[in-house]
Amino acid sequence: MPQDANAGEDRPGSINQSMRGSNQSGLRAYNQRLVLSLVYAHGNLAKTDIARMTGLSAQTGSVIMRELEAEELIVKGEPIRGKVGQPSVPLSINPDGAFFIGLKVGRRSAELILVNFLGEPRATLRKSYPWPTPPQIIAFVRDGIEEVLQALPENLRDRVAGLGIATPFQLWDWTEQAGAPREEMDLWRGCDLRAELASFCNMPVYLQNDATAACAAELVFGKHPGLSDYLYIYVGTFVGGGVVLNGSVYSGRTGNAGALGPLPVTGPDGKTVQLLDRASIMLLERMLKADGRDPSPLWNSPDHWTGFEDLAEEWISIVARGLAQAIVSASSIIDFEHVIIDGGLPTEVREKIVEATRREVSHYDLRGLEVPTILPGTVGHLARALGAASLPLFDKYLIDRNARLGGA
Repeated sequence: MPQDANAGEDRPGSINQSMRGSNQSGLRAYNQRLVLSLVYAHGNLAKTDIARMTGLSAQTGSVIMRELEAEELIVKGEPIRGKVGQPSVPLSINPDGAFFIGLKVGRRSAELILVNFLGEPRATLRKSYPWPTPPQIIAFVRDGIEEVLQALPENLRDRVAGLGIATPFQLWDWTEQAGAPREEMDLWRGCDLRAELASFCNMPVYLQNDATAACAAELVFGKHPGLSDYLYIYVGTFVGGGVVLNGSVYSGRTGNAGALGPLPVTGPDGKTVQLLDRASIMLLERMLKADGRDPSPLWNSPDHWTGFEDLAEEWISIVARGLAQAIVSASSIIDFEHVIIDGGLPTEVREKIVEATRREVSHYDLRGLEVPTILPGTVGHLARALGAASLPLFDKYLIDRNARLGGA
């Protein structure tokens, strides 16, 4: 999440107004997280603002803020003069106060990213493959962690707080769609990836569904401030998504809420198919292969697709029709205010999908529905890796990741 230049300006999300600090002893850790969450959400805040928002006494608040400053998690800005009384000294997050590693396991590529306390990438590694296997991913992380840590001065490496993993659940269920050998994908059935990586990573390890993680990245690090209820759609090798309600990611009973891939939509012959067959990069890969063209740029260069613009335009039209049907269906269940569409796509491709989807939605009979505003995502192909990195960030330093991040 980029740091705001203006104190008090809300960033994406907002702190639940019922979350207040406590002046009772024994709640110091909670108070620290609350103060960090407020400063994180607003970019910078004066001590008086923090006291007003948290309800902490001046003495308790001063102790908490001195501790956070001593731990180098927050830093003081230049005093702001011109008002009655003492100058106001804004506090902000120290970008180098903590670091986090995120791992995205995709069906065609993996990414390892090191970010600072504000979610700004310090190092990234990417590996493409025809399909993922546990030994591949484990070796990629084993070799890659040391490489990304080289991006940090040695004195900052002990501030790396954890490794988060964003991966599709039950990878073995998608063997046929991914075009992978059954015996290799079945290796995932008995693999506890979190435990495997924790066995050699000298840090806590966390795990989340990849689309839910991408949704969290848009909520926390994205550039759509103030959105509280939306459906998030991520167009990747397959298509997935997430649900944000009241400013929080709603992950559901099994952590798979917003799993849009299996959603029934109309196929080219009028028969019902799954959305992933109509709105996924996998479909464009098949179209390229059928036309005798090399699909590898889809996975090797997610920011730059060249040489197949004609098929990409045809694919965008297909994707838009599938997404429009999914959006109308979802909006009839939950009264979403917005829909955000992102993906492992070049920016211009994402923009075209958004525009085409808006047109397709307008063709439906929308009586009885309030059509949500359809917006482009702002995080892009790193969304899943950034979402993974946010897992240790929230667990270690902020109010629970499903809490609202902002201010009263």
